[in-house]
Amino acid sequence: MKTYTKRILMSVFGVVICGLSVGMFKHAAFGVDPFQTLMSGLDAVIPIRFGTLYVIVNLLLLCFSLLTDRSKIGIATFINLFLLGYIVEFSQSVCVRLFPEPGLVTRVLLFLPGLVILSLASALYFTANLGVSTYDAIALVWSERQSRIPFQFCRIITDSVCVASGVALCLISGMDAVQIFGSVGVGTIITAFFMGPLIAFFNRHVAQPLLGTAEAR
Repeated sequence: MKTYTKRILMSVFGVVICGLSVGMFKHAAFGVDPFQTLMSGLDAVIPIRFGTLYVIVNLLLLCFSLLTDRSKIGIATFINLFLLGYIVEFSQSVCVRLFPEPGLVTRVLLFLPGLVILSLASALYFTANLGVSTYDAIALVWSERQSRIPFQFCRIITDSVCVASGVALCLISGMDAVQIFGSVGVGTIITAFFMGPLIAFFNRHVAQPLLGTAEAR
């Protein structure tokens, strides 16, 4: 019972700080994480509230988990599905109030901790094994079914596909280069190549020891 309570806390805490870190990413304006790049592209072409759009897209991705590996669906999946988009909105609004016109140093100080926090948060709720986000499930299922390909490389590939799709949608929507750079920038590229390895690092050195398991992702 104690271990299950710890897993629930890891899942809830992981999802909440994921949302907070994405809000930091968005305000830093170096480019959001790869999945949010895709969401930004969709947001540019679909005229509905971001939080609601996030729910719709994740409901569609939920079908992937239902068809491939239902063990990836749990409490964290539904917290992520129904709350994360709104947590991102809240986090970004707080950042806007605190840093209305951030300079370069402030933006760097928002981006770098945001990347580390997002990776740590993902590791926490992955290892808790009470469900993951519908997007995170794609790389996890792929790496588990293709054991020759480590998770971090599967994640790099899925993140790269999201970035390319997000850029294409932004271009279709008629965004200019400045607007696109706000969603897709150097931060997006850094995240696409380093988030997978960082998650793997935090899994081994933080999340698994915290839960008391040697299970590897």
